[in-house]
Amino acid sequence: MENKVVLVTGSSRGNGKATIIEFASKGYNVVIDYINSEEEANPNFRMFNNKEDAYKLKEYVEKNFGIKALIIKADVSNEQEVKSMVQTVIKEFGRIDCLVNNAGVVFDRDFADIKLEECKRVIEINVLGAFIVSREVAKYMKKGSAIINVSSTNGTKVVSPECLDYNISKVGLQSLTRDLAYQFKPNIRVNAIAIGWADTDMNKDLPQDYIDDEASKIYLERFANPKEIAKTIYFLASEDSSYINSEIITIDGGY
Repeated sequence: MENKVVLVTGSSRGNGKATIIEFASKGYNVVIDYINSEEEANPNFRMFNNKEDAYKLKEYVEKNFGIKALIIKADVSNEQEVKSMVQTVIKEFGRIDCLVNNAGVVFDRDFADIKLEECKRVIEINVLGAFIVSREVAKYMKKGSAIINVSSTNGTKVVSPECLDYNISKVGLQSLTRDLAYQFKPNIRVNAIAIGWADTDMNKDLPQDYIDDEASKIYLERFANPKEIAKTIYFLASEDSSYINSEIITIDGGY
């Protein structure tokens, strides 16, 4: 039986990496997307995906789960790079059964210091990127396929003025989720998860007192493990969730 295929954007680290491992453990061939970014030199910029981590992840999943992993460098906000990525996946595997729009960026700074070019970059990747990738991948998806968008509680119930553009982007991603569910009915289910705090590389450099304070606001008194998030994403791609569509599922431990 031919392996199913999942494409996870922004997947060399953090929740994306955990998602790749989860799907690989279930027998999926996986596509690891990454982008090296000069923006990482900006002290207010938080996004970590690079070539070295992508190849380490490829080696790990192929060795441990006996599946095939494909690595592609693509900026999801670049239409031509996305089209090339999708064509490469189809040429290699002949199918895409699940898309996880995980790529995302955030700049943390005071409201008065938000730069227009940074704001545009956040929206380009977090919202338009998901739109572009979904549009191109859906052309090759068959009945029963699934798209899962990785959103945030910043788009639902958390007020964070220091990343206003990020909040806006996550609201947009949730709206996009519902619109795509309508657009692709009845063949492709489209859902989103709204994540609260997670123990990822993106958050590891936050001040410890801030982390402790935020954890104290969570009923479970801890940040999520990326594995817990990955398991929910896999559930939304599986037959166990075959009647869940156009939903935003919150994963925040009770914040």
